[in-house]
Amino acid sequence: MSYKNTYGRQNGCGCGCDCDNDANVDAAGIAEDCAAEAADTGERRREDFSDPICVSAKKIYDSCRERNCVADSRVFFTAENQQLIEDAINVKLKKAEIIWVYTDIEPLLYNSGYYSIDIKFFIDVTLEVFTCLGAPEEIHGLTTYDKRIILYGSEGRTKTFTSTMQPGEEIESVRKSTNMPTVTVEAVDPIALGAKLVDKENSCGCCSAAAIPENICSCYGDDLVVDDDARQVQVSFGLFTIARIERDVSLMIDAVDFCVPEKVCAAAGDDDPCDLFNTIRFPLDEFFPPAGDNTTGDPYCEGSGCGCGCK
Repeated sequence: MSYKNTYGRQNGCGCGCDCDNDANVDAAGIAEDCAAEAADTGERRREDFSDPICVSAKKIYDSCRERNCVADSRVFFTAENQQLIEDAINVKLKKAEIIWVYTDIEPLLYNSGYYSIDIKFFIDVTLEVFTCLGAPEEIHGLTTYDKRIILYGSEGRTKTFTSTMQPGEEIESVRKSTNMPTVTVEAVDPIALGAKLVDKENSCGCCSAAAIPENICSCYGDDLVVDDDARQVQVSFGLFTIARIERDVSLMIDAVDFCVPEKVCAAAGDDDPCDLFNTIRFPLDEFFPPAGDNTTGDPYCEGSGCGCGCK
């Protein structure tokens, strides 16, 4: 910080001083600070970043994307919600949300460098249950989806230990582990397509209580009913996923500079909340929704001069 800028800040009118030229002094100090910072940045880039640097990063060895339309997947409920299903006359799927994705990776035999990856999605579904002529009741249930993919992840025989690793009771499994690659799965929340009731005589057993981890069941506050004789709800949904396999590697890269923040943090204070409100732009689009772009062409509107924005 330059002396001129420091002087301006210490003697500004906000501290009770009577200074006519404070705005000019402060502006000059800020300009001098910017010039000094630009000079330091240029020197740092010439000296510290003139040669490539070595960084530790995760390298993506292989990846894939997939869209899956999952049909007739069973939903599991708590005992209380299962009773509503037993008395239901109809159900409607409102939305679906991914709770967790479990992954397991194993090397393929006789195919060096390739790995089999098992992926299991645990999905919370929101349903509207119609039991009578009154309003429907909203409940939550759990459905799952499994898939297996094969990706290339190279080979590694070394073991990696870091200062932040605290194996605890798992030290035996850590000691025997090798340098396996890691799997990352990205997914958007499923697109809800539909739901239907299935009577028990037409249902099939496709899941057991052992297949649902205890921490997933705890999200619903009670045990889930997995009885095959219970009336079932089956849902259909669309799922978009990207899976990739990664390894920690050291890379030599060309760098420009450090990531120095340029934005000044706005401190929260006891200012008048109306001052903040007055900075918000008036939401004209909420009162007057935009007509949209008719570039796709409307056969009814095209060339009819109906005043809908067509040319």
